[in-house]
Amino acid sequence: MNAAMNMDIFTVFSIIGTIAFAVSGAIVAMEEEYDILGVYVLGLVTAFGGGVIRNLLIGVPITTIWTQGMLLKTAVIAMTVAFVLPLKWIRTWKKSEAFFDAIGLSAFAIQGALYATGKYPLSAVIVAAMLTGIGGGMIRDVLAGRKPLVLRDEIYAVWAMSAGAAIGLGWFRSPVELLILFAIVILFRMLSVHYGWRLPRRSLKYALSQSVFAEEERTAAKNEHKEGVGL
Repeated sequence: MNAAMNMDIFTVFSIIGTIAFAVSGAIVAMEEEYDILGVYVLGLVTAFGGGVIRNLLIGVPITTIWTQGMLLKTAVIAMTVAFVLPLKWIRTWKKSEAFFDAIGLSAFAIQGALYATGKYPLSAVIVAAMLTGIGGGMIRDVLAGRKPLVLRDEIYAVWAMSAGAAIGLGWFRSPVELLILFAIVILFRMLSVHYGWRLPRRSLKYALSQSVFAEEERTAAKNEHKEGVGL
């Protein structure tokens, strides 16, 4: 009974994450003016890339993706709908892009953690949750020539890791508890977007540009001095 319920909730999170990320990849492809093949490729990579990376790292054959026929069909249908959506609806999606991305992040982080729980240690569960949650989006952004969202935006991967830790430690087990965790991850991701919560960072771009500019000024001043002495 419990195993069946856990499988059902695992399937639910898989479907939610697949739809959210497949549409996300399709819309990014359309923004970059890819043709319809590019839309499907980027959508599939976004929806399944994180799971493939996770499987590679924890030793699961990546060919298991071909056993997920229902999820593949779900992704194709979601991308097709996105491709034919009126521009007005796509604009509405874009306004809520962070929210739908948070849904995909939360769903896939929980799905990845459930996949690894009971088979691997806590550290592997956390990594599985993180990679499943952010892997597809990172590949999407790289293929689209963008800086990955996880590396430049507000706190992102931390929420996926937190979900993995909570599941790995056994704090959330039942379907109801997992749904609560799903909502919590979305809430904290949206709070980090709203309030601009970021991890500590150190930017060298401005400092280095200033030092280069100062060096150029010193060089120019020396040249002017030499020219003045020569006269």
